[in-house]
Amino acid sequence: MREFLRELYRRNPPLVALGWLLIAAFLFAFVASFFDSRTVTGANTWIKPMKFCLSVAAYLWTLAWFLHSVRDSRRSFKTISLSVTVVMFIEMVCIYSQAARGVQSHFNFSAPYDATVFSMMGMMIYLNLVFDMWAFGLFLVKKPAMPISYLWGIRLGFLLFLIFAFQGQLMIARQAHSVGVPDGGPGLPIVNWSTAGGDLRIAHALGLHAFQIVPLIGWLIFKYRERLNFIGSHATAFTVLFAVIYAVVCFGLLAQALAGRPVIILVNSF
Repeated sequence: MREFLRELYRRNPPLVALGWLLIAAFLFAFVASFFDSRTVTGANTWIKPMKFCLSVAAYLWTLAWFLHSVRDSRRSFKTISLSVTVVMFIEMVCIYSQAARGVQSHFNFSAPYDATVFSMMGMMIYLNLVFDMWAFGLFLVKKPAMPISYLWGIRLGFLLFLIFAFQGQLMIARQAHSVGVPDGGPGLPIVNWSTAGGDLRIAHALGLHAFQIVPLIGWLIFKYRERLNFIGSHATAFTVLFAVIYAVVCFGLLAQALAGRPVIILVNSF
C-alpha cells in the first residue's frame, strides 16, 4: 500500500495532495459531528461535507492515476491537473463554509450570500466538467500503453461519469434532489437517500463512481484472463458488457427516482 501511495503521488502531486487534504477535512468533519448537533435537511450539518470529501478524494486520485497514461500531452496534462485541483478546492471550501454556518450548500437562495455561494459552486462544477471532457478526449484520441480492456474500461467509465455528472442538471432545474416529497424527509442511514419518495442522488452517485468501478473491472478481467480462459477480445467484450449493464442499472435508478419511487422498494422487492 505504501508503494502504491508513493506511486500515486509521483503521478500527479497536485491532485493527490488535495485528495489528502480532503481526507484530513473528512476527519475534522467526523469529529465535529459528535460535538455539533445542528441538522440540515434532516441530517447532521457535517454529514454532507464528509460524503463529498470521500467522493471527491476518490475522483481526484482516480483522475491522477489515469492522467499519467496520457502525460505525453504535457500542456494538457498540466492544465487539467492544476485546474481541477483549484476548482475542486474552491468547491469544497464552499461546502464546508455552509456546513460551518449550519445551512444548506445546495439549492440555497434564502439570502444573497447563500445564493452567491451556490452560484460559485455551480460555476466550479461546470468548469470541472470542461476539464473532465478534455481528459476524456485525450483517452479517445490516444492509445496509451495499457491493456485494451482496461483502456475501454477507462473510456466507458469516463463516459458514464460525464453523463451522470450532467444529470445533476435535473436537480438544479428542480431545485431539489427528492421527487414526490420534500427534501429532508426520512432517508437511509448516512447517505440519507429518501425512503419516502424518489431521490435523484442515487443514480447520480452510482453514475459518478463508474469512473472507478468500470475501469477496475476492465483491469481485473485482463489480469485474470487466463483463469477465465479469455483472449484479448473476450476481455474487452466483457468489459463493454459490464459497462452496458452498469449503465442500465444507473438509468433504471434514475427512472425510478423520476417516478417518485424510493430505492428501498427495489431492496424489498428481492
